[in-house]
Formats: sequence, C-alpha cells, structure tokens
Amino acid sequence: MKLVGLTGGIGSGKSTVSRIIAEQNVPIIDADLIARQVVEPGRRAYKLIRKHFGDEVLNADGTIDRPKLGAIIFGDSDKRKVLNSCVHPYVRLEMFKQVFWHWMTGKKLVVLDVPLLFESKLDKFVNTTVVVYCSELLQLQRIVKRDTMTEEAATQRIRSQMPLNEKVKLANIVLDNSSDVDQLKIQVKNLVRRLTPPVSSWLLGWIVPPVALAISGFFIKDYATRGARLLVAHYSRP
Repeated sequence: MKLVGLTGGIGSGKSTVSRIIAEQNVPIIDADLIARQVVEPGRRAYKLIRKHFGDEVLNADGTIDRPKLGAIIFGDSDKRKVLNSCVHPYVRLEMFKQVFWHWMTGKKLVVLDVPLLFESKLDKFVNTTVVVYCSELLQLQRIVKRDTMTEEAATQRIRSQMPLNEKVKLANIVLDNSSDVDQLKIQVKNLVRRLTPPVSSWLLGWIVPPVALAISGFFIKDYATRGARLLVAHYSRP
C-alpha cells in the first residue's frame, strides 16, 4: 500500500484536490475531520479540554466553542501546548487506526489529507508528498471571497502558516491550482494513475508483515513520546 501525504495552504485548493481524489475511489484520511471528531462530547480529548480550560469554552449544547478556544490559545504558547497535548495523541491514534484498516482491507493507495503535514513531521511517514500550490495573491482573493473576511484578516491567516513556496521545496509532487477546476482535475487524475502501485508491487507490500509493523511502530512510538503541533491553527478555526 502506498501512503501519500496531501497538503497545501489556506485557499490553495487542497480540499478540492482531496474531493477529486476521493471521486477516483481512493481512500482519504482527513486530519481536519478527525481533529473535530476527537473533541466531540464524551470523547477523551473533549474531557481533557474541559478539564484544562473549563466550561467557559463550551457552547450551550455542550460542544466545544472553537472560536472562543482559539481566542484563548492565540498568542499564548503555553496554553497552545496544553491544547495540543489534549488533542494531538488522539488524532494520531485515529489516523493510525484508519491507515491500518485500509492496509488490512488491501487498498493500493491511501491519501493522508493533512494541512500541517510538514510542520507535524508526518511527511516522514508517507511515501510521497503532494503540495497544492497557487500564488499568495490568488490565495488572498479566494479566502476573501469564500470566507467573506477582510483582506487584512485573510493575509494574517495566510502568514500564520508555513509559506507555500517553502512547502513546494519540500514536496515530491506539486499540483498547480492557478487555473480552473477542469485543469486541476486533469492533473489530479494523472496523479492518481501515476501513484497507484502495480498489482505485483501492491501484493508484495500487502503480504510482507514488516510493512504493517513499520506503520504500527511509527505511530506507537510517536504516540508515546511526542507532544504537540498537529492542526492547532485548523482546530481553532470556526
């Protein structure tokens, strides 16, 4: 099984690429979605957040008030680390479960959709990294239109992340999303064909036990020994 790490910047079109890949019947492990799920009421991460930050970060229905929590951790590195320690291990664990399930069910290609792929060091785990790129000006225009926010606020959102140009330098493959969706679809479909392992390679990877052990070992070690930094900015988004 080949694991591909997909990332980009806010407004670059990563979510669109992820959707197009899913349309090709390729499993997507969405780190953003997982980060939201692990903080649902009753989950362990939810209980830890409530313990450390109190009921003032809850909505009337008991769910996490994401904007309020985001305001608390913004500019406070200590509180941000606390939040990461509450959420991060459970995001990683759930990702491991999904990767393992797809391996057990014989999937050839699986995509990890991770906004902070390089920042969280998850690029060390995947076989190939893909970055969705567009210019900062185009990012700005898309964010202002999509989120109905000011250019100043949109610029702050962009600058809060690793610059796309830096991600491009780290990537194995770059998808240029500066044109229209039709052009992007062509790139993505070619990408899926290029990355899907041949049957012989897929069978070898599925049969050989060390592959699964290597996957398990990475996550177990990371879960036990590492702390922060996965998806904080995105977790605090409303």
